[in-house]
Amino acid sequence: MDFESVRDKVVIVTGGGSGIGKAIAVNYGRHGMKVVCADINSSKGEETVDLINENGGESVFCHTDVGDSESIERLVKSATERFGRLDGIVNNAGIGLGGFPLHEYSIAECENILSLNLKSVFSAMKFASEAILKSGSDGGFIINIASVAGLVPQSGQSLYTATKHGVVGITKSAAIEYAPHNLTVNAICPGYIMTPIFGNAPKEAMQYFSSCCPAGRMGTPEDCANLALFLASDMARYISGASIPVDGALSAGARNLMQWKK
Repeated sequence: MDFESVRDKVVIVTGGGSGIGKAIAVNYGRHGMKVVCADINSSKGEETVDLINENGGESVFCHTDVGDSESIERLVKSATERFGRLDGIVNNAGIGLGGFPLHEYSIAECENILSLNLKSVFSAMKFASEAILKSGSDGGFIINIASVAGLVPQSGQSLYTATKHGVVGITKSAAIEYAPHNLTVNAICPGYIMTPIFGNAPKEAMQYFSSCCPAGRMGTPEDCANLALFLASDMARYISGASIPVDGALSAGARNLMQWKK
């Protein structure tokens, strides 16, 4: 595939300091995109920026707390001031939470995950879409990182599932609203992906997650990054409102998605 169309596009990637966000940011930088890497962890975010720049790309870091709408607004403003425009955003930052029946979650846990996984996506879409439309370019893109939990409910993950269903829903509605402006809005729905969150997981858990996937293995952050690159390119200009699983057929229904327990 020819990804020359993404060259020089200005993009924000939230949660770019590790995992899927880092893989997306690095892949964008490798293909000549100007990457604004946003993360609450400054050292991790700076590592991603250094990696991109050391390999011939162009990237800057912006410390961002996605739980704070004003922080997101500053992020978008910083990106447009630095590069003069904004072409797209990848809303990747968020948290996981699971393993308990609904009644065992606290109200505080509910409010926190709603803020970090759903309200943050709304805020980022709001400020980024305004900036993209004002940039005067021919269209743009918004990519929301949801989850297979946004497609198939998971036992023990009622709150997480609710937020990811919300991300899928807002993606679809926004896609309709911005279609006349050539601004595409899509969601990537990762399954079990080998990210740092699994770094301390017991061997039995890793075997379980792999066995759940018809592909027989967990995915890599690069699997998601490759799709994110395509969705940012002109080859995907007529693809909008889609929620695309990257899960080795996990959400196709071969196995029930359940929380691993010892």
